[in-house]
Amino acid sequence: MAVTFPGEGQIWAESTAKDMKPKTFSFNVVFEGDATQEDVMIASGMLRLIEMGMDGYSTTVFCYGQTGSGKTHTLTGPPGLFKKMDFMSEDHGLIFRSFVHLFRLIEESKEDVNYVLRASYLEIYNEQVKDLLNPNPDQRSLQVRWSKKVRGFYVENLFTVECNEIDDLVAVLEEGLSNRHVRGHNLNEFSSRSHTILTVHITQEQQESEEGIFLSKHGKINFVDLAGSEKSSETQTIGKSLEEANNINKSLLTLGTCISALSDPKKKSGHIPYRDSKLTKLLADSLGGNGVTLMVACISPAKSSLSESLCTLRYAARAKRIKTKPIVIMDPREKLIISLKREVAALELENSYLKAQLGLAPDATLDLPVPPPKNDVKIVARKMPVPDSKSGPGLGKRKRRMSIVNVDEISKMPPEDVTNIVKVSASDSVEVDAFPAFRSGCDRRRK
Repeated sequence: MAVTFPGEGQIWAESTAKDMKPKTFSFNVVFEGDATQEDVMIASGMLRLIEMGMDGYSTTVFCYGQTGSGKTHTLTGPPGLFKKMDFMSEDHGLIFRSFVHLFRLIEESKEDVNYVLRASYLEIYNEQVKDLLNPNPDQRSLQVRWSKKVRGFYVENLFTVECNEIDDLVAVLEEGLSNRHVRGHNLNEFSSRSHTILTVHITQEQQESEEGIFLSKHGKINFVDLAGSEKSSETQTIGKSLEEANNINKSLLTLGTCISALSDPKKKSGHIPYRDSKLTKLLADSLGGNGVTLMVACISPAKSSLSESLCTLRYAARAKRIKTKPIVIMDPREKLIISLKREVAALELENSYLKAQLGLAPDATLDLPVPPPKNDVKIVARKMPVPDSKSGPGLGKRKRRMSIVNVDEISKMPPEDVTNIVKVSASDSVEVDAFPAFRSGCDRRRK
């Protein structure tokens, strides 16, 4: 074998160059060939991913590797499993097992918490987005749009199904698998010719007060099955199959470029080429955004696949270094409610602390003297303009005089000295026309 397993979490892979030592790779978990589907479900961290999706986080699991390395088997099980459905089969992959665990957690949840599930299923075939739940041969490719509201990409007019029972989710999976593009070649009789993304949207609604205020969190779980990378010289694909392989390799190359850039701290702050393919657009949030992602790297131990296996292991090692910042997805109005509640709680805590410092009981009220209001109000009195003696009476330049006086002084001033009185705060800035009589007089003279 070209790949061996020296210890927990480690893989040794032979070098493609002569006289080179085996390369060592370390990962969170390494599964050998005899690992069961249940082993992968329990040890991979998938259970935690489901719980986070229920709590309002965006989570993703995707399988990456060479064609025929076991990606689709890991997610859905062997081909034909859903043609004659057996709920007790041990061959079920991560998707079905996640459905079972999800509904088990919903049944065990608190009575004041309600969950609403919706599902969508799409494929990216030859760089065109197709709806697997609403197939139409004449349908144009669905458009991938950018949303300013959620700061992310989404698929326009994608069909979604509300799922009240586990049978509804299983029906979504069966329908999508039956409509997916599959074609055989030298390395794989049932080779996936497209990338697929099955998304389970989870809305958690919880009552926060007796007044009927509900807070909702919007999480999701993405199950991504990538088409395998191929070498046409090995698969011997021609014609339409060759076109499919070229588009698959192109999108996987862009994905690898994004992973390499995100794993390098120097490049992460720069441009990440998400927009170079439909696949990377839809995985942008999972790779470098606010989500949590599990990558399952699938390899073959055969020497004939050593080059592709090394490539997969290198990508997985880079992906391991990517750091994201998971956040709970909530409605902005509900975020404001939570923020205000936290502020009230902080003020109550501060109030309790001050009472303790004063030696008062927690339920005591403070009868403090109310200070008299500050008299920060002033009166602006603008006096009539006084003629400049050098300019003669009436039409010469006039000097403007303004004085700020107190309220009591207004009554002592001759009426002819005051043209406008405005009450203002000491901190305000007010513009007042102090010369209406003078201006109107000038207008009459001009006429």
